[in-house]
Amino acid sequence: MSPTRHPVLSVVYSSTATTAFTDADLAALLTVSRHNNARAGVTGMLLSRHDRFLQVLEGPQLQVEELMTKIAGDSGHRNVRVLLKESVDRRQFPDWTMSFQQLSSSDVDQVPGYRKAFDDLSDETNDVNATTAAVRELVHWFEARPTPAM
Repeated sequence: MSPTRHPVLSVVYSSTATTAFTDADLAALLTVSRHNNARAGVTGMLLSRHDRFLQVLEGPQLQVEELMTKIAGDSGHRNVRVLLKESVDRRQFPDWTMSFQQLSSSDVDQVPGYRKAFDDLSDETNDVNATTAAVRELVHWFEARPTPAM
């Protein structure tokens, strides 16, 4: 993928898996997502902690909105919450059809916004706006990282 000259839709959402994800389940999800995203011109990243997902999707508005509709209707997710939705001039993850990085317990304390975002998201009654600053900080931290070799 490469940056586009046209605005793209960027959506950051959270959800909770309805069943526990094993490493093999996650690997299978990433394989399918990467293939489908590459075909649709969608890029992004995925974080997971205790069966809670935080994902960035970016690309053409129609494709991102269709993907969000599919995710919201997927029985493997519950509590799908859009945290940020905005038109942007450039992709944050132009080369990541779906990046994923496993963080160790010690890494978590070094990643700005990670603990706050996921702690806020674990309270499903929490106002989404209260989490926005931590989510932005977390996404920007990952944006500054080199493209993962995955």
